[in-house]
Amino acid sequence: MKIKKISLNNIRSYNHQEIEFLEGSTLLAGDIGTGKTSILLAIEFALFGLQPGQRGSSLLKNGESSGGVVLDFEVEGTPITIERRLKRGGKSISQDYCALTIDGEKIEAAVTEIKDKILEILSYPKEFAKKQNILYKFTVYTPQEEMKQIILEDPETRINTLRHVFGVDRYKRIMENASILTTKLREEKRIKQALTANLEQEKLDLIQKEEELENKHHNLSSVEKELFLKTETRKKIQDEKDSLSKNVEEKSRMNQEIEKTKIMNLNKKEIISNNLKSIKVLESQIKDLQELKFEEKRIPELEIQIQIKKKEKYELNEKNIDITSQINSLMLKNQEADLTMAKISKIDICPTCLQSVDPNYKANINNKFDSDIVANSKLIKTLVLEKTDISEKIRDVEKEVSSLEKETQDLKILKVRVQEILEKQKRLDDLKANNNILDKDILLLDQHLEVLKNAVFDLTKFDNQYEAKKSELDKALKEERIAEIKVAELGKEIEVFSRNIEELKLRLKKSETIHKELSYISELEQWLSKQFVPVIYSIERNVMVKLKNEFSKLFQEWFSLLVPEGFNARLDDDFTPIVEQQDYEIDYAYLSGGERTAVALAYRLSLNQVINSLLSKIKTRDLVILDEPTDGFSEQQLVKMREVLDQLKVKQLIIVSHEQKMESFVENVIRFKKHNGISGIA
Repeated sequence: MKIKKISLNNIRSYNHQEIEFLEGSTLLAGDIGTGKTSILLAIEFALFGLQPGQRGSSLLKNGESSGGVVLDFEVEGTPITIERRLKRGGKSISQDYCALTIDGEKIEAAVTEIKDKILEILSYPKEFAKKQNILYKFTVYTPQEEMKQIILEDPETRINTLRHVFGVDRYKRIMENASILTTKLREEKRIKQALTANLEQEKLDLIQKEEELENKHHNLSSVEKELFLKTETRKKIQDEKDSLSKNVEEKSRMNQEIEKTKIMNLNKKEIISNNLKSIKVLESQIKDLQELKFEEKRIPELEIQIQIKKKEKYELNEKNIDITSQINSLMLKNQEADLTMAKISKIDICPTCLQSVDPNYKANINNKFDSDIVANSKLIKTLVLEKTDISEKIRDVEKEVSSLEKETQDLKILKVRVQEILEKQKRLDDLKANNNILDKDILLLDQHLEVLKNAVFDLTKFDNQYEAKKSELDKALKEERIAEIKVAELGKEIEVFSRNIEELKLRLKKSETIHKELSYISELEQWLSKQFVPVIYSIERNVMVKLKNEFSKLFQEWFSLLVPEGFNARLDDDFTPIVEQQDYEIDYAYLSGGERTAVALAYRLSLNQVINSLLSKIKTRDLVILDEPTDGFSEQQLVKMREVLDQLKVKQLIIVSHEQKMESFVENVIRFKKHNGISGIA
């Protein structure tokens, strides 16, 4: 990996700044507080985003609502650009946008997806996807104070951290998982032991149940034979009963026929009685009708008179309407005369000639209208009297018409009644003939009834035989039913027994399978606890010993370059730095500031080389970033830094330092300054 350029927008003390990086060693120079470390934090943010526990306020410039970083770098010749933005919300600052451009192809995705893609590009192991950028911090960029912190940690925390960094923690996880698995296997073993505890007893139960089932099958054959005999006996009795049943049914049918014949006989007698009553009524009605006097020619005469009277009424109505019209016309003329007189009385100037109207002229006109009104009123009275007279005549004519119409209607009804004599006579003759026929039918029915009674008497002897056979059949059915119940019960018992035996066989089969699994689990649990875990523990120990030896050797070499002669350094089994002078161990707290920095820097560079050798495929092995690596160094130690930098042999080295002497140790220098609180390139 090689960093090409970074652009900062409202990041910490920067407004807008673009910094280009060249291959080789580059020093970010400037006084303390000019914004050099901000460049390193921006690079880390661009690559991995905000870290767990890191707040956006540590990067976004105070007072700004948004900001961001654009980082251009190269991996194995492929140009890559990553862009991340921050946005200030109501109470917090969050990552607002992120995008990744690989060889000109842009990808916009979620924060976690971009991080996964970056780890893939850098060939970092997948297990680091959900962790802090610990691999990047220990191979590329570690703030000096954080490296001092790992040295000061308690041994257990430090060695667990290094296990994590080296990837050796997988052995610890394997042993922990193996322990969990062993515990679960033991629990499973106890469960399976409980499930197979009754295995032998269940085998004995199976043999006993199979013997009982065989006995039940033998008993079933006997009971089925008994049922067959009972069924045959019942069928024989059933046939005999059915034969007798035909005679009983025949008797029943004849009894029904007798009842039916009696009913028919009664119905015919009742019809004869009703007919006699009707004959008597018809004879009386015919006699009354024959006595009626009817003049048929009177009906047309009355109809002519009615027409004449209706015509007279019509003419009177017409005359009445004409008089009413005349009265209404005269009354309308009087109303118009009154209105005209009222209008003239109010006119003072003629609307036509515009001259004054003489009162005498108005009086003459009013007199004329009064004369007309009087004449009309007299005529109205005469017409009203005439109208009243006509109305009286109309009422008299209506009464006469009503009387004539009633008389006509009565005559028509009488005509109809006279015509009924022939119909009633015919009805009378029909009823008499019908009674003669019914008398003959009654005679035949009486004869048929006598024959049926004799036949029923002959069939009565079969009733007792039928009842006896019926009782015998009921007893046979009961015995057959008892035998059927025995067969069904025994069959049900056999079915239940068979099902229990099958369930027991399945349970035994399952228990035997569990017994085999129990043997396998026991062997597996023994293998895990006695062989696998000790081997893993041995592998981890050997790996850690090898790492410690290599780490300790590199640490001693780097430390010897940075401190005066007379000091020896090594790592103990907990990877704790041990510094000795003249065979006396010196506590880290009693070292000078430059010596502590030397310990931390040597630890940092040794760790970098060990990790790069373990993870040889990672793409950041040619990039190292050092933040104030000479803090507290003496002049002599500063001079030795040139030798340290020469031995690093990385393609791109970025150093942050405010020591001017460091400028002569590097190939490129970028100077920074701060003016009015704003950082920038000098």
